[in-house]
Parts: sequence; structure tokens; C-alpha cells
Amino acid sequence: MADVILFHHVLGLTDGVRAFADRLAAAGHTIHTPDLYGGKTALTLEDGFAIRRSIGESVIVDLADQAVAERTTELVFAGMSMGVMPAQRFAQTRPGARGALLYEACVPITGDWAFGPWPEGVPVQIHGMDDDEFFAHEGDLDAARELVDTIGPELGAVYTYPGSTHLFLDSSLPSYDPAATDLVVERSLEFLDRT
Repeated sequence: MADVILFHHVLGLTDGVRAFADRLAAAGHTIHTPDLYGGKTALTLEDGFAIRRSIGESVIVDLADQAVAERTTELVFAGMSMGVMPAQRFAQTRPGARGALLYEACVPITGDWAFGPWPEGVPVQIHGMDDDEFFAHEGDLDAARELVDTIGPELGAVYTYPGSTHLFLDSSLPSYDPAATDLVVERSLEFLDRT
């Protein structure tokens, strides 16, 4: 069974993020969900970004670092939307990463935002909606495809789902898409069973 750290999206560690983690844990995997907002959550992206600004980026980075430092086992790093930033950073830079599950975002592996080259032998799955303004239209989908093209289909996969909503995996939000989430969970569990 896999040991996974799942970083929440910009709205915080919502009940919907916890529910998604619980679905992965129900299959026997250990899922850690660090709360980088100290219990605060938001209902809108604007309010989520306001919380993030009030806490401060350096504090959030430190909290993510602490959450990972507390774990001694090899980890799968997962993140939803903004949570992809720490998940992908650790997957690319922390020795012993077993894999990465990137939901609704992907950081380019080349250019100014890159964390460096993708580590050899580390598998990745990337999931997002095909008409999501953030994932599909701001470069994340292109970054995901570049990543998979670079490491090859035996290690990487990009899955898109019909729709234009963001944060579709969070059952506590109006953007939740149950059918797409079921498929994401199924594919994520297949991935975790192989890592």
C-alpha cells in the first residue's frame, strides 16, 4: 500500500478534500492531508487567495516542508490545484519519491517555474477538465503533456474529463462532478496499486 501526502487547494482543507482523501484511504492506502491554512477554509477563490496572502507564502512553504519532513517513508505526492505546487516540488526534488498525482494543475518542467528535470523512474498521473479555464487554458494542460512526452507513457499519463469547472473533485463545492471524480479515484487507485 502507498503512503500519500495530499496537499489541499487554495480554498483550504475542506470537507470535500478530506472526503476525496478518504476514498483513497478506503482502498488501504495511507493518506496524509496537511492543513496549510491552520483550519481556515474559503468558499470562493478570491477568499482562498486572501487567506493564503494573510498567512504568507513563506509560512505555507515551511508548513509543507514540515509535513513532509515528519514522514520517513517513501511517499507519493499529490495535490489539488494550488496544492500541486508543493506536491510537484517534492516529487521532483525529494529523494525517494514513489510517484505524483497532480489534480487540476501541472507546473512546467522547463522554464522559469520549473523545479528542475523530472526524476528518473518516478511515475505521474495528471487529471483535469478539458475546458477548465485554469487547467486547460492557462498552460497547465500543455505542461502536463510536455511532462508525459518527456518521461514516456510507461511512467506518465494525462487524463482529461469533459467540462469547464475547476475544483471538480471537491464534494463540498458546487463545482463538484461526481462522475468525473469516480473516474479520477479509479485511475488514482490503479496508479497507487502500482507504486
